[in-house]
Amino acid sequence: MKPPLWRSSLHGGHSREFCDHAQSSIQELLDTAIQAGIHTVGVTEHAPRLGERFLYPNEVRMGWKVTTLVENFDRYARTLPAVIANYADRLVVLKGYEIEVVPSDSYIPVMQDYRTRYGFEYMVGSVHYVQEISIDGSVEEFVQAMEACGGLEALAVRYYQAVAQMVQALQPEVVGHLDLIRLNGHRFGSVETPAIRQAVQQTLEAIRETQGILELNTAGWRKGLEEPYPASWLVQMAQHMGVAFCLGDDSHCTAHVAFGFERAREYLLANGVRSLTVLTREDGVLVRRTAPLED
Repeated sequence: MKPPLWRSSLHGGHSREFCDHAQSSIQELLDTAIQAGIHTVGVTEHAPRLGERFLYPNEVRMGWKVTTLVENFDRYARTLPAVIANYADRLVVLKGYEIEVVPSDSYIPVMQDYRTRYGFEYMVGSVHYVQEISIDGSVEEFVQAMEACGGLEALAVRYYQAVAQMVQALQPEVVGHLDLIRLNGHRFGSVETPAIRQAVQQTLEAIRETQGILELNTAGWRKGLEEPYPASWLVQMAQHMGVAFCLGDDSHCTAHVAFGFERAREYLLANGVRSLTVLTREDGVLVRRTAPLED
């Protein structure tokens, strides 16, 4: 008996073969997904950050260069077809990637080229940088980003504007962890002011217009937040506007696979979301299907 369609993760599968901060292999992640009763897994490795200044501290310690990121991504894209074929009788595995918005003046054609060059089935549109400063790394970097923008509210507004611009330019099928700004932002004040809410509404309008699917990302719980990404007020706003939702575990190790999915189901239902929109593969073709959350 196949798992229910709603138990699908469209953002995950970050593996140690290709990602410095992942702990499990791609095989371990997919084997765990089968054991966890997952229907479809979108493997979505990070695209390279093309600039030495964007290397993570751990990558620097490991002696990685930008060329290392590019080579890893190339290996990832060329490895996936065999992985997909190997699991075809047990698990639907999609060929995806998670984009980066740096360098800010050139990321759009670069990310578009990756899709064409490697034949990816879909992309996860995520924003991890504002003013080319990481907003989900160290607190010190987050403070730098606030200083560059003129405070927390200004940074949050600029973040959502960056998400909207990315969505309009790349039209990703899935929009990842929409209120990631909350991860560090909650330490410094409210990330739900009227100005921020207005910016969020404009971003949701861009997602709706491009028929994007908003990810309910359970990593927020893993990282100590009271709610996943996005927060309940944002889920309600998106649901009211008719924006579609999917699930993502943002897995970097086997313990993350399907983390919090039952809790996420209850969370979505409590906030008025009755079904998910899932990308899966049928007869060799990527399709978009509605998956009810209620029994």
